[in-house]
Amino acid sequence: MRFTPLEMTGFTIQRGKWRGFLNGVNEMNRKGVSLVELLIVLVISAVFMAAVYRTFIYQQRTYTVQDQVVEMQQNVRSAINKMMREIRMTGFGYDESFPVNGHNKRIKKKGNPSDPRLTIVGGFKQINDSNGNPIKVVSINGDQITLSAVTSEFDGSKNEHMTIGGVGSYRVKSRTANVLTLYSSPPSYLVGNYIFKIQAITYDINNNSVLTRDENEGGGAQPLADNIEDLTFQQPTTDTIQMTLTARTRDRDPDLMKGGDGYRRRQISSTIKLRNIN
Repeated sequence: MRFTPLEMTGFTIQRGKWRGFLNGVNEMNRKGVSLVELLIVLVISAVFMAAVYRTFIYQQRTYTVQDQVVEMQQNVRSAINKMMREIRMTGFGYDESFPVNGHNKRIKKKGNPSDPRLTIVGGFKQINDSNGNPIKVVSINGDQITLSAVTSEFDGSKNEHMTIGGVGSYRVKSRTANVLTLYSSPPSYLVGNYIFKIQAITYDINNNSVLTRDENEGGGAQPLADNIEDLTFQQPTTDTIQMTLTARTRDRDPDLMKGGDGYRRRQISSTIKLRNIN
């Protein structure tokens, strides 16, 4: 005995009514959805898409703000670390016996409190050979010293200032290969010591809110960090410098526009001990 699919599920429909049932299903398929049903679906879809879009925009804005804050902090941290290393070494090997490119004080802060400029003088740069090895003095003969390798670091009047192991300050008169002729004669016990270039370094903020560093050797001020609004130096004691730096993000945050200019800011202060100034 054979059973129809409906009979197998427990439903029985008379043969005459089975055709009518199928025709009714086909009629429903031809009608599809009504306009009201379509509008309801569109409204629900629009609400859903709006919620997704708002979430996306919020997350993107949050990511952008966080990215700018991280960028600002890294920017400032790199500049601060370099400045602290150099300021800490102020006066190394420099006895103020001659000016270094117009600066004859180990540390000089402009008298105007609103002027952020600070100039420090010292043997900040250790001289290396082409392989990165420190150059040292191998012999001393009067006012001539022989180095372990050739270097052009002291060529020119703006580069003539040096110290040997941080002991005494010397000016280079001339150079022949790896032999330097000085304006004064260093003591013979300095043989074996490394050499350092004495520089006058100036920190400042230009009109574009860029923190700059100038070695005063003719190359001009070079950027250290962007978006620096303020930089102050104070010297509470002879051997201490207090530095305060204020940085801001590159772009404005719309959420902060109502009560301010929209920029996020960070202020960093550090007290630096001057190792070579008593």
